Amino acid sequence: MDAKFEKKIDAADLPVKTKNDLIKFLSENDFSENQFNEIMNRIFEEYGKTRIEPCEAVGIIAAQSIGEPGTQMTMRTFHYAGVAEINVTLGLPRLIEIMDARKSPSTPTMTIFLEEGYSDNRDRAREVSWQIEAAHLHEFGDIKTDMVEMVVEVVLNKDVCKKRKISVEEIMDRAPKKIRDRAHYRDFDSEADPEHLKITFLPKDPESYQNLFTLAEYVRNVIVQGIDDIERVVVRKENGEYILYTEGSNLKGVFEVDGVDTTRTRTNNIAEISEVLGIEAGRNAIIDEALSTLREQGIEVDVRHIMLVADMMCMEGEVKQIGRHGIAGEKESVLSRAAFEVTVNHLLDAAVANEEDILEGVTENVIVGQPIQLGTGDVKLIANRSS
Repeated sequence: MDAKFEKKIDAADLPVKTKNDLIKFLSENDFSENQFNEIMNRIFEEYGKTRIEPCEAVGIIAAQSIGEPGTQMTMRTFHYAGVAEINVTLGLPRLIEIMDARKSPSTPTMTIFLEEGYSDNRDRAREVSWQIEAAHLHEFGDIKTDMVEMVVEVVLNKDVCKKRKISVEEIMDRAPKKIRDRAHYRDFDSEADPEHLKITFLPKDPESYQNLFTLAEYVRNVIVQGIDDIERVVVRKENGEYILYTEGSNLKGVFEVDGVDTTRTRTNNIAEISEVLGIEAGRNAIIDEALSTLREQGIEVDVRHIMLVADMMCMEGEVKQIGRHGIAGEKESVLSRAAFEVTVNHLLDAAVANEEDILEGVTENVIVGQPIQLGTGDVKLIANRSS
């Protein structure tokens, strides 16, 4: 592409994405100057048509544009999203989860992409899945509760350990430590015997059967390999590469595993994305998750309505919900807060705190019966009395 064309595009008052798409399109095709000018004129014309009018009620239009199609959504909670073994919440329940900024979704899942060398090799992809999937101690050997000696004995299977690329010593070291640190259970001692592949757990109170059975339960369920929050991993081949789908989510833990492509790996837990990758990533996650939820139901909503909602939710540096514990409950206007939920409490708190309402928003002006400061209500005419 001619350098002077690129300079003209850079100087144009257009969104960055439009500029990049235009440069890419023109570099792949050969155009004359007249054709280039025609393309630019058409782009400016279309861009001008899509811009919203001054004083337009963008918030109300966004609410309408998301809320009305939302009434057509199904209440189907579970759906097999291409993976037979893993459930994913979709439809209206998922959209409510996103807008409520839940700390943890009802069905947390991750889509883990792998780096080159792992993504095209099934065995190496399976090894990565073993580093991620939570594996309990009972998967690595036999566990026996000896009620005569009052001990819990674990005999490890060397072949299983070898297959899953974990040493016997590592399991023996990790199991008691994880019971103490993760499960917060400390009423036991342990003895490791690597030569006979045996770990013995002894309750501190050797007279109590209750303690013995409690200890046995902790020993059976202690996680000795993988990431605690990820219950299951499914390996699937798609578009020539192996991808891991998980039940459970732990973005920070997965990023530390060798072979994981951190640039493409994603989770449906928006709060976790915001915490690990920052508020901008959280905003993008809200947009992507909301759009994909609507599209899965065959509903098309302009991305700018979703972007406006995502910006409102994230503008203070943390992901806040739309409802009374977030944006609606933290508005400056007393009447606006009171109109949403728990009216009496808001009015009482405002009276006690001696708050004033300057009547700038839509809701409060509608309540007191005066024109809202949007559209024609935002324009004030002043007569110029010339002598």
